[in-house]
Amino acid sequence: MQLLTQPLGKLATQISGATRVFHQYKLDFCCGGQQSLAEALHKRGLETGPVLAALEALQQKPLAKDWRQVPANELIDYILQRYHDKHRQQLPELIRLARRVEHVHGDSPDCPTGLADQLDAMLQELESHMQKEEQILFPMLRQGIYPAGPIHVMQQEHLQHGDELAKLDELTDEIRLPPGACNTWTALYLGLRELKEELMEHIVLENEILFVQPSHGDGICCGSCQ
Repeated sequence: MQLLTQPLGKLATQISGATRVFHQYKLDFCCGGQQSLAEALHKRGLETGPVLAALEALQQKPLAKDWRQVPANELIDYILQRYHDKHRQQLPELIRLARRVEHVHGDSPDCPTGLADQLDAMLQELESHMQKEEQILFPMLRQGIYPAGPIHVMQQEHLQHGDELAKLDELTDEIRLPPGACNTWTALYLGLRELKEELMEHIVLENEILFVQPSHGDGICCGSCQ
């Protein structure tokens, strides 16, 4: 596989552990998943050598599970349990932690002021999005129906989720803890990293695999390349 010419979203779903490498180098593989690895590295001003070496090493390991080879029903069940249920658990607790940090450390210049409100807005948007998938789109996909309209709406909302994650980075200095951060602050940022990584993995599984008709070999653009 010529890694440099492959889209990030495709690499994320074909190489076990590739998403960890992309997170390390801040390469957007979900909403920016249609750009090639070479394009993404160029935009970030990164050298190709270290990233290629890391991905080539991972290629030697088989995928824990190749979701491209399983029925849509099985992937939907996985997404519901692994991501939908998890996000519903994650966000309320993160909101609670963020409000605590803002209340106690509001005078600090490093305090992520506005983070709790941002997370609350994300919770509302994500809950609406997941309900539309659960009530409308997923039942159709289970029947082998791939409706262009609802799929396009979900992809556009995925782009919005990407924008919300970018706002989280802005509010938290890219989720970097300041010196001397308390335990609550530390727990908050650990949870934010987990949420960000899992939401990106969630999006790429849907855009690159679930929303693609079985007879098609390539992922559907989530809109970021238009």
